[in-house]
Amino acid sequence: MKKAHSFHIPVMGIGFTIDSPLKVAQYGIDSVISLVDDILLEKLRKMYCELHEMPYKEITDKIEDFRAKRITSYLNLINTLTDKKFEELKDTTINKGNELKKYMGMLPDGNSLKKELKHLTDKINIHDAGNWLKDHLPLGSIDVNIMTKVDKVNYSKGEKLPSEYNDAHAALRGFAESDLHSSVILSAGMSPRLYGYMEKFKDFYPTKEGFLKKKIVLKVSDFRSAMIQGKFLAKKGLWVSEYRIESGLNCGGHAFATDGYLLGPVLQEFKEKRDELISSTFEVLVQALQNKNTIVPETTLPLKITAQGGVGTAEEHQFLIDTYELDSVGWGTPFLLVPEATTVDDATMEKLMAAKENDLYLSNISPLGVPFNSLRGNTKDVEKAALIAKGRPGSSCPRKYVSLNHEFTEKDICVASRQYQHLKLKQLDEQGLPKDDYQQQFDKIVEKSCICVGLGTSALMVNNIDTRVEGEGVSVCPGPNMAYFSKLMGLKEMTDHIYGRTNVITDCVRPNMFVKELSIYIDYLKNKIGEVKEIVNKKQENYFATFVKNLNQGITYYESIFKSSTEAFMQTRNKVLEDLEQSREKLRLLDLEIGKLVDFEKVV
Repeated sequence: MKKAHSFHIPVMGIGFTIDSPLKVAQYGIDSVISLVDDILLEKLRKMYCELHEMPYKEITDKIEDFRAKRITSYLNLINTLTDKKFEELKDTTINKGNELKKYMGMLPDGNSLKKELKHLTDKINIHDAGNWLKDHLPLGSIDVNIMTKVDKVNYSKGEKLPSEYNDAHAALRGFAESDLHSSVILSAGMSPRLYGYMEKFKDFYPTKEGFLKKKIVLKVSDFRSAMIQGKFLAKKGLWVSEYRIESGLNCGGHAFATDGYLLGPVLQEFKEKRDELISSTFEVLVQALQNKNTIVPETTLPLKITAQGGVGTAEEHQFLIDTYELDSVGWGTPFLLVPEATTVDDATMEKLMAAKENDLYLSNISPLGVPFNSLRGNTKDVEKAALIAKGRPGSSCPRKYVSLNHEFTEKDICVASRQYQHLKLKQLDEQGLPKDDYQQQFDKIVEKSCICVGLGTSALMVNNIDTRVEGEGVSVCPGPNMAYFSKLMGLKEMTDHIYGRTNVITDCVRPNMFVKELSIYIDYLKNKIGEVKEIVNKKQENYFATFVKNLNQGITYYESIFKSSTEAFMQTRNKVLEDLEQSREKLRLLDLEIGKLVDFEKVV
């Protein structure tokens, strides 16, 4: 069946896309549900069952394997409700074609599906096209996201449970045992143990015809990582159906910085080596399936290459698809301002609409220890600051999903928790540091925020679900692109923007997405240099040298593609080339700073 759209909505936070498929899948739009918070999923399942007058039986934490069962039950419910809405859309005698017209109106103008339906309805009445619709209209995919690092160990009656009851493992099981025919997007890096656990579920294995009920998608930032992880899974008989390439820093949520590898050159490498990636991993897959004495597909399995991170105009969208032969482009951050697609409370929405470039920053608030894109003045940070002012820093940690530290305790706790910060600050007090050094260390400890609650609270508030346990503080994780979108938008308006039928950008000085990513990387490098205390060691020297080299190569690559392009970015080309030259000069000056640090180290 033909794909409806050339974009997808990536996972955003924990709660912002938690029910997005129920809002957009009937229009052929793919979206992603986070599986971090099974408590939140259970609360929404109860709400939706009551709303649709469906039977509901609570899955309490007293039930064995409750986390996986909650996830399975929620996904099955969303699948059922989405199918129902889709069938109603296709039954034009019920909705008199309005929803169908909305579906078709959002499709890109050159879409073959749109052309076929127009040709059909020119000949017959739209209400008589039911059979064609049932056979040809695609439903958007209900995909899920699992962060591999969020794999907390769990206990029962004080006893440590086996690894399959760890959070990420249970989430995977919940998805694998659901009715969905969709994909699991694995992010936050490689997890050999979790990847190995996937072998246990038959839905991840291909049929003779190459059909996969459950597909594996890896979020990666470079080709080498894709090849390593793809072959690792292939050796287990598991096929990666899609590599979702994300900008290292020009994205929302957690930002996994590369060593200066920019998105354009990375996409170019995937384009050039796509066939090699497919053939080499498929060869490994076939051997593994033969060794397992199981079904081997008759033909090579399909592989998609997609990208996301910072795209903001129709021109950029089409350039990515045409230049790098992508199957889809992810649009995340702007959809936070589309209530028809995402779930964001009014107060947070107002802050997002008002946000300018300086309001969006790469923070250190995540307990995972990974840079995290955040919005200044978000209500979760306000709540955190109030607790610090009271002399009681840290969260009560009602969810404990990021309890991954055992520095002070045998049982892991979260570094954003009150328990950890109390113990850490007590240790700091005993060091007798000078006032400025003490304050610096103090700030590092207390800046960690309870994002595993904050990123889900919005979904509770929007649906008027009790938040007495969670509080009303909301963490939000937009990418830098948020600065250029400043108004509420309808779903049709947003898709029209993506396909170039309208323009919703409110800031006319928005930089090109490639230039923006480059500037963020240069700022990141500058901060890394600033962290060095007078002397660099050999490891730091090599890191900086590699970083500068990769950024310089990236600038040269961009200069080449912008100078040689005959159609794309005609109106902004000169400005882009000027920005690239300025970036090269900034990088040259930073390289001189690095050289001084290296020379100083040699003298010492």
